Amino acid sequence: MRTTVSNDKDYRGNVHELSRNIMTDWMGQLKDATQNPVPSAYLMISGNCVEILRCFDILPVFPEINALQLAIRKNSLPYIIKSEEIGYASDNCAYVKADIGFTMCGGVGKEGTIPKPSIIVCNFVGCNVYIKWFEHCAQMMDVPMIMLDIPFLREDAPSKADIAYVVCQLRELITRCEELTGKKFDIDRLREILRYSARAEDGWSRAKELCKNRPTPYDAYFDSINMMGPINALRGTKEAADFFDATVKEYEKMVADGIGVLDDERFRVVFEGPPPYPYYRNFRNLFEAWGAVSVQSTYSTVGGTWEFGFRHDADHPLETIAEQMIVHNLCNRSMLERYKQIRTYVEDWSADALVIHSIKSCRLFSAGQGDMREYFTKELGIPTLMVESDLEDPRYYAEAQMKNRIDAFFESLQYKRLRQGEEAART
Repeated sequence: MRTTVSNDKDYRGNVHELSRNIMTDWMGQLKDATQNPVPSAYLMISGNCVEILRCFDILPVFPEINALQLAIRKNSLPYIIKSEEIGYASDNCAYVKADIGFTMCGGVGKEGTIPKPSIIVCNFVGCNVYIKWFEHCAQMMDVPMIMLDIPFLREDAPSKADIAYVVCQLRELITRCEELTGKKFDIDRLREILRYSARAEDGWSRAKELCKNRPTPYDAYFDSINMMGPINALRGTKEAADFFDATVKEYEKMVADGIGVLDDERFRVVFEGPPPYPYYRNFRNLFEAWGAVSVQSTYSTVGGTWEFGFRHDADHPLETIAEQMIVHNLCNRSMLERYKQIRTYVEDWSADALVIHSIKSCRLFSAGQGDMREYFTKELGIPTLMVESDLEDPRYYAEAQMKNRIDAFFESLQYKRLRQGEEAART
């Protein structure tokens, strides 16, 4: 049975407000830096080494977050079209096209909201699109770029040689940061920053753990966006660590009081793939109409798989940063590792189904998802729904077709429950 969802209802509560406040402050720093330049650096979310930049007071800038903001504010399409006009293909990453178009239209620099970076740090982890994206940014803005070559995770743990290989590159990055800022590297300051990172990671993991409760206090797909900003963009700061302390306190109280994010939690699902940001609320409402809540998601772990135990270690600063870049993020793992991660989520978080949102312009996520659906449906017997649109380009979102597939899926789950209940009553 479907329920009506009010578009005015605030499902996110106090944690949303806390996240919005500290992320607004960070974006304000970006805006200020366009008029009063300070050393800044582009880098990617997945497996990033933001702690090293913070050690030199270099302002981190994430083009991904810029693209996300453009999409969620429904401003991305003109910039995507601008990029396609100069030769970007229709199936190129829409994050890239939105950000490049935004840059071409004056969004970066004194007339825009994003500062021109002093350096571009291409910490290549998993997605090779980033190499070309950051190369194009470096060429467009005439900015030096440093490439960090991160070995793909080939086994359960990285080899000592892989760690040493990345540490050597981190030392080269440190040298470049010293040259850029005129500051000497301070290992004790890096340790302090890493302690803040570990504290935030503790809070992230505890918050994720609380979603094992029924009802779950927040949606670990849609509401996890509120935590992804602080853990990725602000990791290594006291503000991020304090945010997660407050977040855990809020969600623990909800659990203690028996309060869930939904008034009537009927289906618990795991989500694979990013959300369609231009229609973020619409997409969420399609699931909440069925009382479906996400108890875990793979997308929330693109920056780090903190809930599986990894913490930055201040006693081994460069080695722990290297380990996180190689191992403890979604994007540098094989498809089999993703299967293992999803299976753990389904089993340990007591999920009823898996939902795969396949992204038209993201090969990193979408490649192999058809096989993934077959594996979880046929091999493990986990009901699996697969839908497709895009995380950035609104032209690929067809809500009527999406709604029909989602409704049919949950109708079948509901019918299956009724039959199981009838059979249990007879026995």
